[in-house]
Amino acid sequence: MNELLSAYRPGSTLLHGLPAGPKLGLLALYGVATVVATGPWTATGFLLFSLLLVAWVRIPVRTTLRALRPLLLVVVLVTAFQVWQRGWPTAVHVVGDLLALFIAALVFTATTRIDAMLDAIVRGLGPFRRLGVNPEKVALGFSLMLGALPGVMTIAHETRAAAKARGLERNPRALLVPMAIRTVARAYDTGAALHARGIGDD
Repeated sequence: MNELLSAYRPGSTLLHGLPAGPKLGLLALYGVATVVATGPWTATGFLLFSLLLVAWVRIPVRTTLRALRPLLLVVVLVTAFQVWQRGWPTAVHVVGDLLALFIAALVFTATTRIDAMLDAIVRGLGPFRRLGVNPEKVALGFSLMLGALPGVMTIAHETRAAAKARGLERNPRALLVPMAIRTVARAYDTGAALHARGIGDD
């Protein structure tokens, strides 16, 4: 997951030069296309297209595989469920679309700086100020989410390693309770730091 969130790689491709707003819009349209176009062959086509984008922007194979690793369990479970319920064609369609969108998101983060993403959010939400939306706060929340996810993943790995060292890797309570406590403590510390700087008091 860290690779997905911090994968920006400077380059000179068309995608690198495209502003973050239009690029995010294209990603949304791509997601809509995967929903509208059904079938295993279209899903395979979307997946191949996403992989071509990876090659185009020159994301290393190792980086791509590391980014996909947290998704492996989900892919296995979804594939097994879809094969059991609806057969292989539906499984290929669902999993192919999932992987295609995930890889497309990786390409987006690899060609877009975080500050450009935040600026695009502020500009895109600007018209909604009259409805009470604060674009800067939304962008702040988005940046906090991006910063928090790698930390949560680290907590999860450390908790799993600690449980395994005690021979409790199969005990859900030994995994979930410490992880929940540490995650809440991290969120509390973040909130306290923001409050100390006068952010969010209004």
